[in-house]
Amino acid sequence: MGNKRYIQMFSIHGLIRSNNPELGRNADTGGQVTYVLELARQLSTLDTVARVDLFTRLIADKTVSNDYASPMEIVNDKFRIVRIQCGGRKYLRKELLWPHLDEFIDKTVKYIKREQAIPDVVHGHYPDAGYVAMELSRFFGVPFIFTGHSLGRVKKQKLLSDGVGAVDLERRYKIDHRIAVEEEVLSQADLIVTSTRQEIVEQYGLYSNNGQPDFKVIPPGLDVERFYPYYRDMLPQNDKDEAAMFARASVMHELNRFFLHPDKPLILALCRPDKRKNITGLVRAYGEDLDLQAMANLAVFAGIRKDIESMESNEREVLTDMLLRLDQYDLYGKMAIPKKHDFESEVPELYRVAAEKGGVFVNPALTEPFGLTLLEASATGLPIVATHDGGPKDIVENCKNGLLVDPSEPGQIAQALRAIIADREQWDQYSKNGIMNVRKYYTWERHARQYMAAVEKLAAATETADMGAAHPTDAIGRRLTSLNALFVTDIDHTLIGEDNTHLKTLLAALKANRSTVGFVVATGRTIESVRGHLEKYGVEGVDVLITSVGAEIYYGPRLQQSRSWESHIAAKWEPAKIRRALRSLPYLTYQEEDTQRRFKISYYMEPGKDRLAEIHNRLLNKKCKYNLVYSHDQYLDILPYRASKGKAIRFLCYKWEIPLRNIVVSGDSGNDEEMLRGEPSAIVVANYSSELDALRKSKHVYFSQKPCAGGILEGLQKYRFFEKAKGDA
Repeated sequence: MGNKRYIQMFSIHGLIRSNNPELGRNADTGGQVTYVLELARQLSTLDTVARVDLFTRLIADKTVSNDYASPMEIVNDKFRIVRIQCGGRKYLRKELLWPHLDEFIDKTVKYIKREQAIPDVVHGHYPDAGYVAMELSRFFGVPFIFTGHSLGRVKKQKLLSDGVGAVDLERRYKIDHRIAVEEEVLSQADLIVTSTRQEIVEQYGLYSNNGQPDFKVIPPGLDVERFYPYYRDMLPQNDKDEAAMFARASVMHELNRFFLHPDKPLILALCRPDKRKNITGLVRAYGEDLDLQAMANLAVFAGIRKDIESMESNEREVLTDMLLRLDQYDLYGKMAIPKKHDFESEVPELYRVAAEKGGVFVNPALTEPFGLTLLEASATGLPIVATHDGGPKDIVENCKNGLLVDPSEPGQIAQALRAIIADREQWDQYSKNGIMNVRKYYTWERHARQYMAAVEKLAAATETADMGAAHPTDAIGRRLTSLNALFVTDIDHTLIGEDNTHLKTLLAALKANRSTVGFVVATGRTIESVRGHLEKYGVEGVDVLITSVGAEIYYGPRLQQSRSWESHIAAKWEPAKIRRALRSLPYLTYQEEDTQRRFKISYYMEPGKDRLAEIHNRLLNKKCKYNLVYSHDQYLDILPYRASKGKAIRFLCYKWEIPLRNIVVSGDSGNDEEMLRGEPSAIVVANYSSELDALRKSKHVYFSQKPCAGGILEGLQKYRFFEKAKGDA
């Protein structure tokens, strides 16, 4: 893409579309949706940007719009929304997506390889997307930017103080896992972008790793063309189109059907039905102040709803409580609680209608990381009353457009609303300040240019570090996406053995063909054992290590462990149950602890009639899911049913889109048998164990005349492997 930057952004939950986003539909569709869409859209207008891809989850579910089932949405010639399927096709709230993120990563890697375009920077929004972007950054050696939007430690503190039990908190929100991921993200991120300084000090400051990344405050922007000042509609030359006039008429109709006196000033609240938004506190403030009721009407747009009973518990409780408070304070005719609104067209009109009536926008949230709705309201000329916690402090300081209150004090909320509505001169000053200062401090153009300055700095630092290195050590993903062939070999008695006469020749051939062939080692050894063994014999340039008979996969010289492989093989793995089932067998001896792994149980077992059959029988009777590997007439390894050397090779082929026919594998014993079977071409060295005799009938398995590395070279020449790899490159 030349000197222009390719940016990949991630927001995983899936309820994102470029036209008419469903803000307030549920807890996943808050201000983050607007943020990522507007940032990506504005970045795509810059000359320094080649392309922006926003990755999210593909959802094909009758309960949501068909828009979310499209694999790709072309927003403009430089901005696309890319949808990746993971965890099935049904909509899942973000807290349930954690087990499926490694699948999302693998499929994103496949997408990157197919596109043949590695990003210059990856940016994760919210911790789930932060995890995805962090892993991709590790693979491809590109800078990693993170924006939290909200943070787990802050949420946990607040919910615990609200009386939510720790067990319920973990069950619903997976909060401890989220916090652990956030800590890791902080330890790995090159840059954290925040909207306010308060986030850095009071929110990120709660984390142990808060001192590791760089932070940059870049306030989000606003589309000031959509959120134009209310008085434009009052001017004679107003050329409002029919769609906008229809939206305005819809808003007026919806409000007027609630109010006995619709001409009163309007107090407007617009938020998700979430306890942290403190709708109850606002209704209480209004309901307990008769003077305020006499002065103004109240309209609360609390998300989009059809049937409260069908909503999730948090939203259901908030909305039910709002209705009960309306009844308690007898606010009929004074309070509007519409069931829906169209964000694209009606929300800007809502602000302008409230401004024309001399009203106020109120955000009474208990905590507010930023407060984008405050900017929207202010841009139209509507003064604000907002919580003194978080982002609103910066907004009011910059814009001088309203008052801050303690949201836990309903009296303060009511007093601030009365003060603004009753003093027209002050109202006019707040209105003018908001209009002017939002345009001064909070535009997406300003945000995007500051953002790109940070991106250029990060990208330049990465390019300088990699200069002169044909294969940057941190960028194993770059290498694997460029390859179309792999050579895979066992170590003991195959690559290395009693006869190492040809080892240097083989390693030299692999090095000479490195540009087209990847080098993979598949061994029964643990990662700790294999590292020293390879160093001892001068084996370098290994791209991937499959260790512990296929239980673990490691990438590159930094030995980055494949979490997606762990996630894949963890299904139905019950090691304690397996050990109990085999405990009484006298011919099994549990191997040393340093050979045992999370996904491998190892025993010593001498050959004996029907012993393997008895082991299978015991495990099957206990309904265990497993894969049993017996080798060299003494080593018994039990793995998850999805794990083995051969399955690990197929996983690599799937993830990095390398055809199985472009792979050659070599081995010598029973723990290699499964990977020697199947589609890849196979080499069995001359010093093999008799366990592999059955493979002599297989047409795609070559039995060499030479042992160890010499036999491997013989087989590679037989298959003309290096020549074919160059032809496929």
